[in-house]
Amino acid sequence: MSGPRTGGGYHEQLPWAIVALAGTGLTLFTVVWSGGTLGSGLTGNGFHAPPFAMSTVARLTTDGPAALWPTAPAAAVYAGMLALLALLAAPAALAVRFLVERASRPKGLAGRRELAAMCPKGIEARARELRPSLKGREQLRPDETGNLLGDLDPKGPELRSSYEDVELDLMAPRAGKSTGIAVPRVLRAQGAVLLTSNKSDVYAVTRAAREQAGTVWTFDPQGIAHSPRAMWWDLLGECHTIEGARRLAGHFVASVNDDTAKKDFWISAAQNTLTALFLAAARGKAPVVELLGWLADPADRTPIDLLREAKLVAMAEQLQGTVRGAVETRDGIYETARQTVSCLLDPEILAWVTPDPELPEFLPHQHVLGTDTLYLLSKDGGGSAAGVIAGLADATMRAGVVAAERMGGRLDPPLTAVLDEAANVCRISDLPDLYSHFGSRGINVVTLLQSYRQGARVWGEVGMDALWSAATVKLLGAGLDDADFVQKISTLVGQHDVRTPSVSRSKDGTSRSYSYRQEAVLPPDKIRALPKGTALLLATGVRPALIRLRPWYKEPGAAAISAAAKAETAAITQRAAGRLPGVTLGKR
Repeated sequence: MSGPRTGGGYHEQLPWAIVALAGTGLTLFTVVWSGGTLGSGLTGNGFHAPPFAMSTVARLTTDGPAALWPTAPAAAVYAGMLALLALLAAPAALAVRFLVERASRPKGLAGRRELAAMCPKGIEARARELRPSLKGREQLRPDETGNLLGDLDPKGPELRSSYEDVELDLMAPRAGKSTGIAVPRVLRAQGAVLLTSNKSDVYAVTRAAREQAGTVWTFDPQGIAHSPRAMWWDLLGECHTIEGARRLAGHFVASVNDDTAKKDFWISAAQNTLTALFLAAARGKAPVVELLGWLADPADRTPIDLLREAKLVAMAEQLQGTVRGAVETRDGIYETARQTVSCLLDPEILAWVTPDPELPEFLPHQHVLGTDTLYLLSKDGGGSAAGVIAGLADATMRAGVVAAERMGGRLDPPLTAVLDEAANVCRISDLPDLYSHFGSRGINVVTLLQSYRQGARVWGEVGMDALWSAATVKLLGAGLDDADFVQKISTLVGQHDVRTPSVSRSKDGTSRSYSYRQEAVLPPDKIRALPKGTALLLATGVRPALIRLRPWYKEPGAAAISAAAKAETAAITQRAAGRLPGVTLGKR
């Protein structure tokens, strides 16, 4: 008696091979017999079928179809055979294709049924609940119902997130973040748009289209798109309260501090000092350049006096205590504070946050109520304007919260905020805490990061875990190389049962048995090797699913968008070379 072994031998497969061969022959003969008779009948030569027997096969092989259908033209007989073969082959091919695709699809992932709430009918019903302006309308455009995520792999349908979802996307560089997520989200936005970036690619592709929707505001203090200064924003406009001043100070501190969860004494003290100075400047209506002078000279009592005049005695006493402290400590605090706002020493950057009576002022509370677009562009690394960018982005999104509260709880149409390169140019320190709150207010935030670890460097492990948990939709794309993170994702996706056959032979015959083992639905190596343009979708309350992103250049109307993008890119190049004069801000 031999032990069990997997697979079957030649003798075990032979009966099945004979059956398959006989079945194939019978099918072909049936097609020839029926098709020849059909061709004869349709050409007016009668539906006279030859006997359905082996003798007919022999006559057909030796004498051809003329011996079976003598009155019918050979061409008609052959045409009938081919037509019937095609008629039967088409559905058979579709069935085989369906079975092959189903067999190749990773088991354990969500399908159309589990994702019904994100499919067209489900997402439309949810949109009607969330947006009062859609009630009573029979037909809705797809972009009015939700944010396009992509198509369920392999054959759809398209999936959308609702207007109360907030999203976190992790993808390596050149994995499709811009073409498959940022650009489509800006182009399809129904309300106001906010975009942060350290490159001009999304700006170049979407600017022309967004100009048709409303005013385009471009905040480009470091010349990413070499856009002429055609606006200004009051940096101290949100600093009339202690909360607003502290938030702005936090943005500048976060722009130079990689992990806000690990603030040392100097960072915390510098944030407190900046809070007092911002508050004094806002209450005293002092310009930003004067505030920089206070930082340069700690002995200047002007901010202390302004705080006292504003009845902010406790804040004035705290600032005075810092100034009167040990010289070494005071100088260390002020030097740290100077480093955090050093970008304002650049007159090119300072001009964008200084009142200019000849240019329009950007007002966040008005922006969120329309269909305008705000591009926030900044370099990353040393000397970047990331603190200013984070301050303006935060002011705009908080203005959206205030507007939503006045509208009954939710913005309609929603505000779309695409925080591309958020870890580099838009470090809002408490973004993880605000994330779920934004979703409930109709503010669709999409944070784009290159990896989980990149976010942890900015918000700390605890903060990044909070951001991950608060995001109701997560897309994980190609090129995730963090082994620990990918292993965690594989665990989240889960396991499924795999049936393994085994064959045992003995003198009494052959027996087959099956055993089951657990196997990861998506092992870490497969998650890391996700093809470019695909992403793993993790949505709250639904099993993970694999989707295909929809790049803007493959969508209808891409030719016109591409032409406008080329023109804008050429204009950026010419402006960079100083050959094209700047244009003023376009209005509707």
